[in-house]
Amino acid sequence: MNVKVEELSFSIHEKKLIEAISLELRDGEFVGLIGPNGSGKSTLLKNMYRVLKPEQGEIFLNGQDLFRLTQKETARQIAVVSQESNPAFDFTVMDIVMMGRAPHKRMLETDSARDYEIASLALRRVGMGHAAASSFSTLSGGEKQRVLIARALAQEAEFLILDEPTNHLDIRYQLQMMELVKTLKLTSFAALHDLNIAACYCDRIYMLEKGRIIASGSPDEVLRPKLLERVYGVKTQIFRHPTTGKPSIVYLPETVASV
Repeated sequence: MNVKVEELSFSIHEKKLIEAISLELRDGEFVGLIGPNGSGKSTLLKNMYRVLKPEQGEIFLNGQDLFRLTQKETARQIAVVSQESNPAFDFTVMDIVMMGRAPHKRMLETDSARDYEIASLALRRVGMGHAAASSFSTLSGGEKQRVLIARALAQEAEFLILDEPTNHLDIRYQLQMMELVKTLKLTSFAALHDLNIAACYCDRIYMLEKGRIIASGSPDEVLRPKLLERVYGVKTQIFRHPTTGKPSIVYLPETVASV
């Protein structure tokens, strides 16, 4: 799926949180969204999956105006993995993942064997097949996040939005989830804190600062020491990973950086 955002802006109480954002995601790309806390990453994503309504701007999915689609039509095309959420009621893990099938159902239509097959496969892909009957509320933060990713996979959308998808995962599962998303070949847009994960897995990166895109391009083009120091306030050295060939970021302690 091709996704295009044109001049998107959003404010709260007259304060601009994102301003004149324009970007494009090409079919099958894994694109990262980086920037310090408060730069507007989550706000931008929430506007793109319609939790927030922009004050101006347009979003197109394969040329279709997103805001002319119904919510159900949107859900068939966009799957979202937000930061960990806790449902108001207790559900089993399978119940949570089956919610991803809702956009494909008619009113009052019951779940089919095919729906359960899709949900079961999604759980196995994130390593949670053994927990299908478990209560969602009893899971660890990392396990909950893996189940939410499984729900997004069960939705079978062409565009995947991820808001800090590895936030509650240990390093092993962070890498597994990124590998999984990469192999799906979906158009994926992920807000990421870990710059080395962004460098390793993203085809392209957009960097936000104070609600505006200030850099975009390949990891090599965006992850540069002077820009990282300006935006994040840290000194770094960038090396080329000997195996992957990707940029690898080393953060320098102040005592080292000042030498």
